[in-house]
This record gives sequence, C-alpha cells and structure tokens, in this order.
Amino acid sequence: MPGILLGDVFPNFEANTTLGKITFHDYLDDSWGVLFSHPKDYTPVCTTELGRAARLAGEFQKRNVKMIALSIDSVEDHLGWSKDINSYNGEPASTTLPFPIIADDKRELAIQLGMLDPDERDKDGIPLTARCVFIVGPDKRLKLSILYPATTGRNFDEILRVIDSLQLTAQKRVATPVDWKPGDRCMVLPNIPEEEAKALFPDGVFTKDLPSGKKYLRYTPQP
Repeated sequence: MPGILLGDVFPNFEANTTLGKITFHDYLDDSWGVLFSHPKDYTPVCTTELGRAARLAGEFQKRNVKMIALSIDSVEDHLGWSKDINSYNGEPASTTLPFPIIADDKRELAIQLGMLDPDERDKDGIPLTARCVFIVGPDKRLKLSILYPATTGRNFDEILRVIDSLQLTAQKRVATPVDWKPGDRCMVLPNIPEEEAKALFPDGVFTKDLPSGKKYLRYTPQP
C-alpha cells in the first residue's frame, strides 16, 4: 500500500464521522487501533462485515483496541446505513454502532492512504475504496496492513488473531508460527542464544531435530 509502511507513524488525520469530528491520534489515545475501509454504503459485503465487527466489539475492547471504519459516503448516509447493519444483526434499527464510521465522500483519505481499488468502480466510473485493514499500536505506528479487493469480505476472527499475536510479541521475545492461536506454543526468536533462552523461558525450550542439523526451530509454551 503506497504511502505508508510498517513502522511508519500513521497519519494524524482529521475526519468527520458518525460520532462527530475526530483527530485520529486523539481518538486512539493510548489504545491500539484498527481502521477498516469499505467501498460504499448500502452494499451487501460491507453490511455483513460491519455487522460482524459490531458483534465482535466486546472482543476488541477486551484487547484495548478501538475500531474505526471508513466509507466513501456522507455521515448522513452512514447513519441511515447503520440502521440496516443493526437490523442485519437482529438488533433494533438504531443509528448507533460501537465504533464511528469516517465520511470520506471526497476520497481524500482513501487517496492519502492508498486505499483505492483500480478494478472496482462505481456507476460514474470512479474507483471504489478497497477493503483495507490498518492496525496501529499505542505508539501510533503501523503494525500490520492487509489489503483485500472490494469483492472479497474480510475475516474478523483473523484480525483478532493477528492482534493477539502483535500484542504478545510486542511484550515477549517470541514469534507466533503458522495458524497460531492464543495458548498455542510460540517460537523462540533465532537471535536469542541457547543459554539466554533457557533463562527467558523457564517452562522449557523444545528444539526440533532437522536434517540440516541447524537448531532454529525452537518452541516454548506461550509466555
């Protein structure tokens, strides 16, 4: 995604949202943040995604993560669409969601953050916003980005999983292997010497024997 790389300070943009005008860094305060963009209001895939995000709001809150969505329509449209989203979830048709939606009707933020999908266009031929996910740490730096085309819905359980990994590895000197879930074994970082690893991980370090004889596959229970 052009314009912002992992480790960069995320732009401190101002925006109108369904909760009023915000400045992004002030909105996050000392929390983690996840910003997820949507091609357009009143569209089927987006409605299912925001419905799922709303149902998982408590899980994000438990992880000290503030959610914020973006779509290329007005605040008024967002508020009307929110009624449909709540109805989709089987809830009363309220304009209130557990997170704000940014109004980017001029596509200024979408352009700044490299969110436009060149293959998906509206009825006027203007590119729609792709399905971006930006995860930002309490230090306001970008920790992870995922870019989906407009035609593919996201997996919010996977977004929670990577947040769990990011938060764990920010505090502990481990990495998480393929398909890792909280509670699974972790990998000991290759740059940690064997004796130091024993001291860091008192629950034990298991080394997988490999044909190469190299001892780089080292596991430890999740610290």
